[in-house]
Amino acid sequence: MGVPSIEAFFEKRLAQGRAYFTREEAQAAFDLSPHALSVALTRQVRKKRLARPWRGFYLILRPEDRAFGAPDPVRWIDPLMQYLQLDYRIALLRAAAFHGASHQAAMVFQVIVPRQMRGFEIGRQRLEFVYQNPQAFVQVNQTGWLGSLKSEAGFAKVAGLELTLLDCARYFHKAAGIGGLAQIAKDLGGQAKPSDLAQIAVHYENSAVRRLGYLLERAGHVAQADALRPFVRQAKTAALLDPSVKPLVEGLPGLHEKAPGWRLILNESVEVDF
Repeated sequence: MGVPSIEAFFEKRLAQGRAYFTREEAQAAFDLSPHALSVALTRQVRKKRLARPWRGFYLILRPEDRAFGAPDPVRWIDPLMQYLQLDYRIALLRAAAFHGASHQAAMVFQVIVPRQMRGFEIGRQRLEFVYQNPQAFVQVNQTGWLGSLKSEAGFAKVAGLELTLLDCARYFHKAAGIGGLAQIAKDLGGQAKPSDLAQIAVHYENSAVRRLGYLLERAGHVAQADALRPFVRQAKTAALLDPSVKPLVEGLPGLHEKAPGWRLILNESVEVDF
């Protein structure tokens, strides 16, 4: 497997718009033993011609990608997940930015999946996999509630606007905290379809739905907040607006202001930019 053969293989893939390949595809392209193939591919990784985000899955690095160690994950997340035979959606901060929440800088590429997976760094890129219960995932990861992020390599699945809002409410600790969620609700909430919000919300924890409803109402998105108000009647107890903040003194939550219309204890103040 001389360098010209490797170069020809890379160039053909790039010409097809496929800046990635699997070990199986490389094995089929070259008459090499598995060991010899491993040696050849490892050599290309060391030369920064290839990157390997997952065992058996390789990225072909263009010159402009080499300084970052890997291309933007939006260019290869879809083929990687196809290789893993796992459904997914780009979510949280990256999805919020896609829909126009300009205040949020996505420092990590977040993907929601129905399986526990460890995140990883490749070059300057950091991927985080966020687990969602498989049953809920199947119910909400539907075409009508998803969008597409386009790159020169094709399309990648991204949470639709309403799904993004609910994901950020459920996993707010991974979406810049309660303040980040408040900003996203303010930036995006007015564009959300109330009927879609209500349909998707059925598959989320009641406390997360109420948290989002309160922040939508506070941001002035009344129609969207009202679509979530029926979920308040299903709440058995009041919930903390920010459950990650623990009281310093036992019983202190009782001293906090409450939002009775949402059965929430406002244990954390939130501010947004206008």
